[in-house]
Amino acid sequence: MRVAVIGLGKIGLPISVQIAEKGFDVIGLDINDEIVTLVNEGVSPYHEEEDLEYKLKSVKSQSNLSATTNLFDAVSDADIILFAIPLIIDDQLNPDFKTYDMLIQEVSLHIKEGALLLFETTLPIGTTRNRFVPIIEKNSNKVAGKSFFAAFSPERVTTGRIFKDLKKYPKIVGGINSESTKKAHEFYSRVLDFDFRGDLSKPNGVWDVDSSESAEFIKLAETTYRDVNIGLANQFAMFSYKNNLSFEQIREAANSQPYSNIHEPGIAVGGHCIPVYPRFYTWNDESASIVRVARQANLDMPKFFVDELDKFLGGLEDKKILILGITYREKVKESAFSGAFALDTLLLRKGAITFALDPLYTEEETINLGFDVCKNFSEIDAIVLHTRHDIFLKLEINDFKNLKVLADGRNFLKAWCTKSNVQYFSLG
Repeated sequence: MRVAVIGLGKIGLPISVQIAEKGFDVIGLDINDEIVTLVNEGVSPYHEEEDLEYKLKSVKSQSNLSATTNLFDAVSDADIILFAIPLIIDDQLNPDFKTYDMLIQEVSLHIKEGALLLFETTLPIGTTRNRFVPIIEKNSNKVAGKSFFAAFSPERVTTGRIFKDLKKYPKIVGGINSESTKKAHEFYSRVLDFDFRGDLSKPNGVWDVDSSESAEFIKLAETTYRDVNIGLANQFAMFSYKNNLSFEQIREAANSQPYSNIHEPGIAVGGHCIPVYPRFYTWNDESASIVRVARQANLDMPKFFVDELDKFLGGLEDKKILILGITYREKVKESAFSGAFALDTLLLRKGAITFALDPLYTEEETINLGFDVCKNFSEIDAIVLHTRHDIFLKLEINDFKNLKVLADGRNFLKAWCTKSNVQYFSLG
């Protein structure tokens, strides 16, 4: 059985390797020549992904995985076509389907009789059935649910630990009809292994739901719930900060209660999930006022830190500010929707001179992302910690001879900041 995986990104490549490990003939499609070349050489482009390097080499040695930039070569003989590329949002924060629609149209011209199309990309509710399937039917001259099948099965993994997460979490499957669900269930049951989890209501494994819409909703509910939780945590933390209360103690005590889970506050809410997927939910649900307020609360966090820094320094004009961390979270080289960009923009608007430092990016990469590189730590007036990279604990405080304020966006560097004349603030 041949499987085509569309998109060899940080999600698509590990999924391709996982499928190939189970003996399937897998071909990955990507528009990036460099990634395709590396995969065909058995070299991982994503060094932060645990176990990917050796697993990729293993499946390559068994000739179970190849990569191409040619769409026809990838999909024309595929029994299963799995989509693993993100749906983006436009300038108005609405889902932008243009590229995805064109891709679906092109793929549908070449699908074989009986092919199963699987969508793992997070989508607005109803997209699989009401948008993608009609495009496929029109361009393939095939009947959905009879001569081709389609199902939605959301990826529920985190970059850096994908292979562990594939075992840890149930695989949700919802088809456009019962036969589509059945075929998707059979496929995922063959390619995935699952950890035992006594905390689940039923055995860990492939869990069928009643429709593709239900499966789409499950993923949006998960990510939107987290966004609302983070927004609430940020508001709690700001209240605690303004009233000189210890949010760290409050959060710890509150989370000791059953079913309580107050998220950690901070600036670094980024990536393709939390900032984007709630937009997919609100696109369908105009009454989702709580979701919109929480999303705005999270977007406002960089402004809160900049405003407080302004107060501590008595103005930001010509002050030299170092942003520690560009990535949206630690150990992952990904800057999509990172709060570091908003921090930089807001600081510059107030007349500050800004720099950024991130161990996952070279100086050239940092500059290409739009940040300046600091050559002399002794001139820095203030630091804003954006990302919790462990290596920042190894910075020498004495190198920052002019440091006046440390704004800790992750409640991480308090122990590092030991100079009595350095003012420290965080939301912890």
